[in-house]
Amino acid sequence: MKKFSLILGTLALFSLQASAQFNLKNLEKEGQDEIKKVEGGDKTAANPLSNEDVVKGLKEALTVGSNNSTASASKEDGFYKNVKIFIPFPPDAQKVKDRVIELGMKDQVDKFEMNLNRAAEEASKQAAPILINAITSMTVGDGFAILKGADNAATQYLRDKTTADLLLKFRPIVDAAIAKVELTKSWNPIVTTYNKIPFVKKENPDLADYVTKKGLDGLFLLIADEELKIRKDPVAQVTDILKKVFGSLGK
Repeated sequence: MKKFSLILGTLALFSLQASAQFNLKNLEKEGQDEIKKVEGGDKTAANPLSNEDVVKGLKEALTVGSNNSTASASKEDGFYKNVKIFIPFPPDAQKVKDRVIELGMKDQVDKFEMNLNRAAEEASKQAAPILINAITSMTVGDGFAILKGADNAATQYLRDKTTADLLLKFRPIVDAAIAKVELTKSWNPIVTTYNKIPFVKKENPDLADYVTKKGLDGLFLLIADEELKIRKDPVAQVTDILKKVFGSLGK
């Protein structure tokens, strides 16, 4: 009887040890699975996305947005008749505008403002390759944070990471556009008249710098609008990767 009890006890002990080892292996596997989910995206969850997928989708959205935005902005009146991106008389020279209008030069001021916007429209014709090169070269760490961020999160990330370089690359294009639309021809009569007024401080703002910055501001605003469409409207998700990444947001 004692021998039988000893055998039962030994079997029970082996059973407990085996069960403990099995549970430990399960815990280790679960821990490894969680690490893989964090590092590469959860491929077993309802949203089968990796960080690589998300980054690819974000860049695709910005590329589509850049192409659509530059196509829109580069049309005649793309800037001039779009109240969201219209480029006004330079604020730093507002007193110039006010004084010359008092002197009967409103038509010249209106023409100058139109040509400011024509320069931005002309420059936008060559902006897409510069923007797309910045997008493809951009390093994105945590794609999920951008994907699940604000409706303009990808555009804002692009703007934060690339604006300084884009300004340098966009400026020569703006210089050429200013020459083509003869912006200075409509500006010179205005500033010359103003600078002849007794006791005023002479003004000569950097028009190319102004158009470059305002032009990029306008393009980024349009790209943000395109990003919003892609996030919210399945019809705007025009490629498989856009469907996969941004389609996941509604699930």
